This record gives sequence, structure tokens and C-alpha cells, in this order.
Amino acid sequence: MLLRDLVAHPGLGLRLLHGDDAALDRPVRWVYTTDLIDPARYLSGGELVISGLVWRNDPADSERFVAALAASGTAALAAGAAVFGGIPDDVLDACRRHDVPLVAVPEETSFSAVTELVVGALTAARSDRLAVTVGRQRRLLSAVAGGLGRAELAAQVSAATGLVCRVLSATGRGVVPGPRPLSDPELDRIAATFLTAPRLPAAVPGGAHSVFPVGPASEQRSTSWFVAVEGAFPSWDAEAGEAVDELVAIAALDRARRGEGLRLARDIADDAIALIAGGAGNRPETATRLRQAGLDPTASLTVAVAGFVDRPDRLEIARSLLVDAASHDPAQPAAPLRPAVGVHDGLVVALLPGGADALRTALRRLEPGLGPDRLTVGVSRPSGLAALAGALQEARHARDLAEHRSGVLHVVTGADVTSHVALLATVPDEVRRAFAAQVLDPVLAYDARNDAGLQETLEAFLDCSGSWSRAAERLHLHVNTVRYRIGRVEELTGRDLGVFADRVDVFLALRSR
Repeated sequence: MLLRDLVAHPGLGLRLLHGDDAALDRPVRWVYTTDLIDPARYLSGGELVISGLVWRNDPADSERFVAALAASGTAALAAGAAVFGGIPDDVLDACRRHDVPLVAVPEETSFSAVTELVVGALTAARSDRLAVTVGRQRRLLSAVAGGLGRAELAAQVSAATGLVCRVLSATGRGVVPGPRPLSDPELDRIAATFLTAPRLPAAVPGGAHSVFPVGPASEQRSTSWFVAVEGAFPSWDAEAGEAVDELVAIAALDRARRGEGLRLARDIADDAIALIAGGAGNRPETATRLRQAGLDPTASLTVAVAGFVDRPDRLEIARSLLVDAASHDPAQPAAPLRPAVGVHDGLVVALLPGGADALRTALRRLEPGLGPDRLTVGVSRPSGLAALAGALQEARHARDLAEHRSGVLHVVTGADVTSHVALLATVPDEVRRAFAAQVLDPVLAYDARNDAGLQETLEAFLDCSGSWSRAAERLHLHVNTVRYRIGRVEELTGRDLGVFADRVDVFLALRSR
């Protein structure tokens, strides 16, 4: 009930001493009678606190009592006039300072009469709400039984509550994408809140959305779905909260039901990947398996390989993450891609149409929820069916490179493997440092003794592809000075920088330091 309804009741004779129209519209969630000077530990917010003011010995007590009510989110104070023959001014002043509505209860009105009225009104309201809830549940369950899809169910709940509801995966994939697409920054904030909030449901910082888990609390959040609703849930009324809870429960049932179909798809994917790894990409049964997995064997496919470093026990989690991340289709968010994701040689392998941009974005969104475990992913370039065995090897090499990088998540593509940076990253640190020292230490020692600028000149010379004039221009030196310095480098290193192989040696030594 509202405070307005209580004050207006003709049989109680209550008077509002402090409070405006907004205060009168405060909902009264419960009633609590006390004469403790600090009842805060018994209050949870929204109560009508009734007190005979027996706790008051001096004006300072009024400040303490009312401050405790304000901090607890009390709806209003109903103060009895019997003890002092009215409401003391210091009680009224404290209520004004802390903006706590104050209602005077006359001597002829018992506290029990006020309590009975509030409890009776709240009980009736809860009964009405229960009837509405049961009716809504029946309608939703009937709709599910009748084959109504997830998007239609979410739209029904959105229309009933006025709150836009979406069902998302931890990578931000729109299981039910909603009436408008969310921007990448919005998805990043929403997914990060779901993955990292100490407890759920939780409001996204800024209050634009709230997130509710779909499925048991024991499940890994990174492999879960969740419901994202526009608005901050603490401000919703009870009916809206119950409607969202029902959508969460139905989404959990739907997800569990679809899990059975995913198990069959995994077996098909395992077979297809085993055939490809064995070099049987051109055999008819490989094309058949790919078709059964929902892929077009005549189209270019990308191979992704993933796994947690030194955690073979998390193989199935890695598979779930890759299934979800590889299903993103930025062109058609409401119609996800159908990758074939299986396990081969202790790693998760995915075959997916298109490139890897959406996959990389989706996996990056998981990073806040990975904790200390390191997920590394290698991605090939798109290939035809006959070349998929090579693409698988390329993806494996790319993942090997990702393992040498720090951080909890790295996605490396086949294009990265072809650079000298990738080559050096796979060489043990002590080997790289020993090679660099053997080639460059004489040059660095000479520079340290003579401040000759040999290293600077060498780097500029190599960056300018061995052009004397361009190196001299960059360094603001005469060409003959550059020639002299490079000659000293050649003497000290024993390399002829006019010979391509020697120039590569020196270049790699510089990049290995």
C-alpha cells in the first residue's frame, strides 16, 4: 500500500506532520513497532516504523533515532502522541533534516489498529499479485507447449513489463537479440558484469541494464547464457521482477533441451575433423560429414584450434567456449553460424564459414571471466576442402605461437605465423639472447667505449633496405660517415652487410635483444 492510503483512512485520524506528495507516494512494504533508540538492525527498507517515543530522554535522542530510520530506508515514522501529549519539536526537526515522513498517531488510535490495517492491505495485495503471477505462468507455459519461440516469449515479457529483454551468451551472442542490436561497447559492459559480478542478478554500472543467470549457480559463467534487461532491477516493482524470473526459468529449460541436440552434433564434428586430420579431405565421406554438420563443403572454411594451457581437464569447457564464439554472425545476429566443433589430439578444433574477426571479438569478451587459466587459440586462413589438412596444421602452429605470449587470452592467426616476430617468439629466450650477444656484443661494447653511434646507424641502414643516401638523410649525416660506420660494424661482427644472408643475421640479432 502507499503511505497516502494509510494517512487518508478515515477511521485512524492520522496527521502528516512532514512530507510532500512524493513522500505520500512511497510504498509501505511492512510495519514494525519499536521503542528501541536504534532499531536499524531490524529494518530492511520500506517499513512503516511505529513508535511511542519512549526512547526519547533529550533532543539528541531524536537525532539518533531518526538518522537510523533514514539510513535503513524507512518509508515513514508513525509517532504516538500519548507519552508527550503531542510530537516534540525536536522529533519533527530531525525528520525534516533526514527527509523521513512523519505521521502523528492520536492518543485514541491504538498502534494495533494501524498495524492491522497495513498488514491486511499488504496481504490482499500479495494475494492479487500471486493470482496475476499464476495466470502469467500458465500463459507462458502454454505458449512454450504450443511451440512459441524464445524471441516471441521475450517479446511477451517485454510488452507485459515495459522492459526490453534479451537472452545472451557469455560471449555476447544474441540468443534472443532483442528489437535493436547492441553496440560492441554495450555488449562488452554487459558481458563483463555477468562474468565478474560477485553475485547475480547484478546491475551493469550506469544502470542501463541488469543481468540474470540462466541455469544453476554452479555452472561456469563463461559457458552460460544470461538474460539482459534494460534498466536497474532494484527499482522494478514486484510484478516486473517475477515476470523476468519466469523468462529466466523458461530460457534455462530451453537451453537444457537444446543441449541434447548439441551432443549429436559433436559426434559428427569429431568424425569430420578426424578425416581431415588424416588427409582424407578429398574423400566423399568427409564432404558428407560436413554437410551433416551444417557446413557447405564446397565453400572456404576456416580452422580454429583452442585449448587451456596445461589444463587438459578443461577440454570440454574450451569446446563450449569455441562453439559459442564461433557461432557469431555479425551479418545476421539473429541467425547464428553453425560451426562444426570437435576434439582432436587433445585440442578443440572448429570448422567455420567465413573469417576470424567475429571469433576474435567474441573470445576477447570472455577475458574478464577466465581467471588465472590461459586460453590460447590459433586460426588458419580460409581454405577449400582439399587444403583443410594444411589449414589445421597452420592453426596448430598459430596456437603454439599464442602459448609463448603472456596474458590469459591470445588469438593468433595464420598470417601472424609467417612473420619473423612469430619465428622469434617460438625460440627459447636464452637461445635468442645468446644469438644476439654473439653477433652484436662487439658492436655494443665499441659504442659503450667510444660513443660511436654504430647501433643507431646499423638500425637506420637496415630500415632503409641498405640505402646509404636514405640512411644518411634519416640520421642527418654525410653519406661517407654512414659508410664508415657500417664498415666498422662489418669488421666487428664478421658479417658482410652487402650479402643478404649476413644482413638477415644482423637484423634478427637486433630483434632478439
